[in-house]
Amino acid sequence: MIARMSGAVMRGLLVALMIAIPGLVVPGVSMDASQATVLIALLAAIMTFIEYNARSPSIVEFRDAAPFNRLRFVALLTTVFLLSMICRGKTDPTLLTNALTSVGTIIGNSIDFPYSPVRLVVLMLPQDSHDSIVQSVRTAAGLSYLISLTAMAMFLFLVRVLGWPSRNGSFNVWVNLPLFDPTAGGDVLYRLNRDARINIALGFLLPFLIPAVVKMAADLLNPITLENPQTLIWTMSAWAFLPASMIMRGIAMQRIADMIKDQRKRAYANADADMLLA
Repeated sequence: MIARMSGAVMRGLLVALMIAIPGLVVPGVSMDASQATVLIALLAAIMTFIEYNARSPSIVEFRDAAPFNRLRFVALLTTVFLLSMICRGKTDPTLLTNALTSVGTIIGNSIDFPYSPVRLVVLMLPQDSHDSIVQSVRTAAGLSYLISLTAMAMFLFLVRVLGWPSRNGSFNVWVNLPLFDPTAGGDVLYRLNRDARINIALGFLLPFLIPAVVKMAADLLNPITLENPQTLIWTMSAWAFLPASMIMRGIAMQRIADMIKDQRKRAYANADADMLLA
């Protein structure tokens, strides 16, 4: 119990720290924004603690199938931290911020080719946007998208090469997939494969669909502005992280379906062998 509680406390503090990073790193944050950030970080820390301290799962998937959630958290934390440091370099430049800005600029310009997600994000901006805003968005989008691609590649390596999650012992579907009801009806394999394909397809399409939807909605609503560093950091982080997280979830569910399929084959083979020996 002590180990579970200490782990839940540590996870809650890390989540709160990640949310507070833009407010701590980027200068010039207003008092209202700081208070809102502290409140959101506190609520997120409490929710994380309750989730990981409870014996029974509630909403967090793959809670006991490390390092799925750890990899996603590290990817989001890295994105938020690097974008915060780049935004800080605009007012308080240092060697580190200048280096990160240069690397981000190179990555953003490299990925900014026709019909790429980064190009669509840049085209999402209003026509009268200043060149500095366009360059900041391109840099943030390119860097965050590269981090998300790296996280997906690492998780695919864990699944295909290292055999996640079977290398960690037995896999409990109820604990790791609390929102998935195996008794809801229909074959479990069919439902897992269907959900996996839906998640992968949506994860692939979202980086392209979100800028297009925002651009079309700009005629009816106020166009999105990314001049505020806080807005830029969280918008680009969410734009890159959410699709990557959905693709990783789809890969994970496909892996679970394959494990159940293999287990069924072994069970059927053992049953046939017992019938032959009987």
